[in-house]
Amino acid sequence: METVILAVVIAVVVLGALGGLIVGSRRRKPLPPPPPAAPDITAPPAEPHVGDEAETPRDEPRRTIEEVDLPGGSAPVAVEEPPSVEAPEIEIPEPTAGRLVRLRARLSRSQNALGKGLLTLLSREHLDEETWEEVEDTLLTADVGVQPTQELVERLRERVKVLGTRTPEELRGLLRDELLKLVGTDVDRTVKTEPEDRKPGIVMVVGVNGTGKTTTTGKLARVLVADGRTVVLGAADTFRAAAADQLQTWGERVGAYTVRGPEAGDPASVAFDAVKEGKEMGVDVVLIDTAGRLHTKTGLMDELGKVKRVVEKHAPLDEVLLVLDATTGQNGLVQARVFAEVVDITGIVLTKLDGTAKGGIVVAVQRELGVPVKLIGLGEGADDLAPFEPEAFVDALIGD
Repeated sequence: METVILAVVIAVVVLGALGGLIVGSRRRKPLPPPPPAAPDITAPPAEPHVGDEAETPRDEPRRTIEEVDLPGGSAPVAVEEPPSVEAPEIEIPEPTAGRLVRLRARLSRSQNALGKGLLTLLSREHLDEETWEEVEDTLLTADVGVQPTQELVERLRERVKVLGTRTPEELRGLLRDELLKLVGTDVDRTVKTEPEDRKPGIVMVVGVNGTGKTTTTGKLARVLVADGRTVVLGAADTFRAAAADQLQTWGERVGAYTVRGPEAGDPASVAFDAVKEGKEMGVDVVLIDTAGRLHTKTGLMDELGKVKRVVEKHAPLDEVLLVLDATTGQNGLVQARVFAEVVDITGIVLTKLDGTAKGGIVVAVQRELGVPVKLIGLGEGADDLAPFEPEAFVDALIGD
């Protein structure tokens, strides 16, 4: 009996312990969260428009773009039109009458070493052979040439012997007379630009690269415009870069139209078109600037002859002007000979006669070609090309 009671007590104790454990574990376990409340359903936000904030649009009056003030109250920005290209202003060239006389002072400063040297030698009390040799050397140094020098010295010898005593005024007059005979006063030096039976007059300008040929053509256009002529320029120098642009610039200054072709194109074609255009426009003169030629290149010189023949299909050439650099002296005569063989030179333009040039080249080149010097360039100015006047030139050589 006691054993049964003991067993019952143990069973009760065990059951009690198990019950305590179960209650403790239930107290430590977290309770599940309550079910969420039902969310409020709203409409999706509207898509923002340009200038709207990214928020729900509001009902408010809207304004047009013209009614909206810009920040700062600035005026609307106006789009500027590109500036129009204005035509270059037409210049009025200096009149040609007496132009060389006005430039005489410049010529005297650079050229009268020849005249002063001769006057000093001829003023010696005794003119022996040594003195006459010095006279010859002075003339040769001035590029007068051998044959003209010998002729001048011979005439001076005779006149000094007859004159006897020599005052400075008498010597200056004597030397002036003899130099004028060498230069020539009875030659027609007019640039032929007014044929009697037709229009326009046609002038072709030729020369070696570097002589100032294109510049001379532009300056000649100014001379003609100053005399009241209308001019068309033909840019037949298609081989030198920017030659056509250079000539066109000269033409625009005086209102002359320029005919040009593609770079490295056929110069004869450009020359032909220039004469054709000049006839259609009814101008007075067509000036054709040809490509500078190396006088040692036979093929290029033949092409120059072709330009001349093509131009003459319209009308005969009135002038073929050869441009020579006066500073080259006797070397320029070699070029002159070759050009004279290819085209019939009718006149000479001596450029760069100011500075270091020697005035005797005027005599030498005329003797060599048998054609007169018609124009001379005395500087870099636009109006520094002048008709050649023998009296003014010789006066500048011997000085006052």
